[in-house]
Amino acid sequence: MNEAELRDEICRVGLSLYQRRYVHASAGNISVRLPNNSGYLITPTDACLGYLEPHAIAKVDVKGQQVSGDRASKTLALHRAIYDADSTAQCVIHTHSTHLVALTLKGVWHQEDVVPPITPYFVMKVGHVPLIPYHRPGDPKVGELISKKIQHMKACQTPIRAVMLDRLGPNVWHQALAQASAVLEELEETARLYLMTQSTPLTEFQIQELRDQFDAKW
Repeated sequence: MNEAELRDEICRVGLSLYQRRYVHASAGNISVRLPNNSGYLITPTDACLGYLEPHAIAKVDVKGQQVSGDRASKTLALHRAIYDADSTAQCVIHTHSTHLVALTLKGVWHQEDVVPPITPYFVMKVGHVPLIPYHRPGDPKVGELISKKIQHMKACQTPIRAVMLDRLGPNVWHQALAQASAVLEELEETARLYLMTQSTPLTEFQIQELRDQFDAKW
């Protein structure tokens, strides 16, 4: 996609997330990497994702300096840390999804896996989702923690595409916004199922089948 198409896609995904209540008020943000690694587009600070305007989306260069649009989200440093740590990441979505945040308040399954692998599609489409300890919104330390976690999981041959910020919400990254949005939905719905049922995980045999048949990274 060119820059104009990416601006439209950010608005489309933002509206979809807002209409389905994955975000509310001015919570959440979306960014994409521009073609040829020439910089990034990111939603403006305090913007409602349901009412984005393509021309108002912030454009920053590779060093994070504002080029155009409204003032970039305060989470820009966090997004850039993800892009720097994972060269395959072309977009990042952050939301304050209700059931995932509720899970951190009630107590996640494990620090390295906020929800257990209770469904095959969670294992196949989402994978491991570690918890990042609470820091205030916009704290640059969060980006450092996520970067270290990405590198650690990559070294373990179980690359991740999402983390959960304690009391704040998930950050999901992928090669396209539609893919990142699908991962986010699967993650949030799995958290909802787990809160409802406290279900036990799939067995190791069942997970191994998913590795063998679908190359699941678990």
